[in-house]
Amino acid sequence: MREILIPVLIIGLVIYTIARRFRGEPLVAKDLVASPLIMLGIGVYSLTKVTGWTGLDVGWLALGVGTGLILGAVRGASSELFVRDGVLHQRYTWKTLVVWAASAVISFGLGFAGTALGVHPETKPYPLALGIGLFGEMITCGLRALRTGEAFAPPRQNVR
Repeated sequence: MREILIPVLIIGLVIYTIARRFRGEPLVAKDLVASPLIMLGIGVYSLTKVTGWTGLDVGWLALGVGTGLILGAVRGASSELFVRDGVLHQRYTWKTLVVWAASAVISFGLGFAGTALGVHPETKPYPLALGIGLFGEMITCGLRALRTGEAFAPPRQNVR
């Protein structure tokens, strides 16, 4: 059950995030940093459970990390930053959608190639891949936001 639940939750989180960002949302520094770090933490933790690593596994993991960072950085560069109500907002564009689609194709292609070459599936955790892509996006989007000199949006308040 857990093997199905985690991918379903991750897919749901990705779809929710993409939909929100296409509408445009306040750019909260904490949110920009938290999601990548949480997903990276889950992914790295899952790697600690893998046994029987091979050189191919390590190399393929390094290739995946590098590819994910680059694709995430390109995605972060493709979003639009703008000021509304005195704070920065972020909105995905059609270019971002193209980068998301290309990232999915490349990721599935790498996964398929890795499986064909004999890479252990456990060495390619989905949360790690997602976290690395979000981390790349965080770097470029965050740096672009800082360069504007505009204020990040304040953290959202919990509604009771």
